[in-house]
Amino acid sequence: MIRQLWTLSVHTRAFLRRYMPTNILLDAIRTRRGLKWGVPAMLLAVPYLLAASTFTTLIEDGGPGWLNLILLLCLWNTTKFVIMGPVSLVLLVRVRHQEALTRRWTRNHSQAIGTAQS
Repeated sequence: MIRQLWTLSVHTRAFLRRYMPTNILLDAIRTRRGLKWGVPAMLLAVPYLLAASTFTTLIEDGGPGWLNLILLLCLWNTTKFVIMGPVSLVLLVRVRHQEALTRRWTRNHSQAIGTAQS
């Protein structure tokens, strides 16, 4: 039983990761080229907050109960985008620092080889 639940959760995660637009966008932001787009992507949280506000109003006015699921989805996507902004900045700083160290090591190493051959 636990094995089946585990397998189901793994397949569900793989499906959501591969086909849901917000997950595709967040995966693109996590690449080296996409890290600079983390902070502007935080602006995508605004439409999700507006949608969540709208769904909250509809639910309070007697809307169907399944709107709660869409409300939770909007809030979850808002949270993902709000968190991804600062995380992408930290990742970008770390990557640029690593690239600077690599450039410095390459420059020093090539100078050492040039000095040794002279």
